[in-house]
Amino acid sequence: MPVYSISHVENVRVCVVMVGLPARGKSLIAQKIVRYLSWLSIKSKCFNVGTYRRKLVPCESTTAEFFDPHNEKGLKYREEALNSAMKDMMNWFTEDNGVVGILDATNSTRARRDKILKLCRENYIEPMFLESWCDDKDLVLQNIADVKTTSTDYVNKDEDYATKDFLQRIKYYEDIYETMDRDTDSDLTFIKLVNVNSQVILNKIESYLESRIVYYVMNLHIKPRCIWLSRHGESEFNLTGQIGGDANLSERGRRYAKKLPELVLKSFGEENKHTNLTVWTSTLQRTQQTASFLPYKKKLQWKALDELDAGECDGMTYEEIEQKFPEDFKARDDNKYEYRYRGGESYRDIVIRLEPIIMELERQENILIITHQAVLRCLYAYFMNVPQEESPWMSIPLHTLIKIEPGAYQTLVSRIKADIPAVSTYKEKGTSQLGELATGSTIKSRDLIKDSECVRNSMQQ
Repeated sequence: MPVYSISHVENVRVCVVMVGLPARGKSLIAQKIVRYLSWLSIKSKCFNVGTYRRKLVPCESTTAEFFDPHNEKGLKYREEALNSAMKDMMNWFTEDNGVVGILDATNSTRARRDKILKLCRENYIEPMFLESWCDDKDLVLQNIADVKTTSTDYVNKDEDYATKDFLQRIKYYEDIYETMDRDTDSDLTFIKLVNVNSQVILNKIESYLESRIVYYVMNLHIKPRCIWLSRHGESEFNLTGQIGGDANLSERGRRYAKKLPELVLKSFGEENKHTNLTVWTSTLQRTQQTASFLPYKKKLQWKALDELDAGECDGMTYEEIEQKFPEDFKARDDNKYEYRYRGGESYRDIVIRLEPIIMELERQENILIITHQAVLRCLYAYFMNVPQEESPWMSIPLHTLIKIEPGAYQTLVSRIKADIPAVSTYKEKGTSQLGELATGSTIKSRDLIKDSECVRNSMQQ
């Protein structure tokens, strides 16, 4: 069963309508909501009106003047882009049984919001407006810097030009912008985030699904930050092929622990070496031993970060499991995400217990998490929006530091491999042997963490 099935959300279909001036973090918030709900098995998709506009008009033609409210040609194209996005979203709700669609645009006037409201209600979809209102100049400039370096509108454009042009674009929107308030919009369901989450105004939040979205966005911030992920160093159980347990690090695992501070500093960059970093580990000793040489003062242990509970199979090798529980062994290969060990857990169970971790993680800035293979797969799947059926088969090797930089238009991933050998704990489907096969047939979509130093995962819809 899904964590939150459609029956649990009262069969309500919701359209989250983003509202706000440019450079207010709307696209980042929209993508985060999609990731979160998809991770919880709620079918979600973002429809970015800017993407539709770029299909109609070349980016080089969309200078700030294109967004002048008196530019009739620009208005025509922008209206056409909105109509196309809304049409595709309505088809997605009907044909793909979508549950939460997100219309990502400025939607800055009441007239435009009324048009969206009417279409949603005609199609029995609950509209929920989410406004990001911000007058924090530093945060706006920070967001502009992100847009001008990652948005396709400013590819190959001079930085000074991009900043000046984007500020003028914002000025045009400010001239017609109508914010949401409880008096004028008292009959609408809306969330208003003031300066990200300094203040949150809620109005007519009624359904369970709406409350889940509220709960999530109240924990968000949109400041640039990095998340580092690492498995513990090689353990004594890794050497023997046993799963679970609470083993100590091997000799090579201890070498990785000693090397880890250097890897983190290299990933951080010399200019950021004095930036605070909080370290999270599981309660198991192999993760704590891996963190023991890190110089950061704030280290927290989380039971929720403990490895998948193998139940009756704890301490066994895959060969032993295949011999003793052949039906279970096959069932896990057939549906690894849903399969629950006897007396233990499934990957879905990990997702449920990781939800508080995700909420706290979204509130924080720079975090280094040292955890276990299955848990790290689930965390990586959240950040990179990896389909559930693929996440348990991702190859995440030992002695590797992964850096994730979430952004509005893309999430950057880089990794640093320590020059310290370690066994492979990866089990291919259909075998009890550990280690990835050297044949080309094993290079599949599940191998999402590539050997390249930087992987760009486009977040545009």
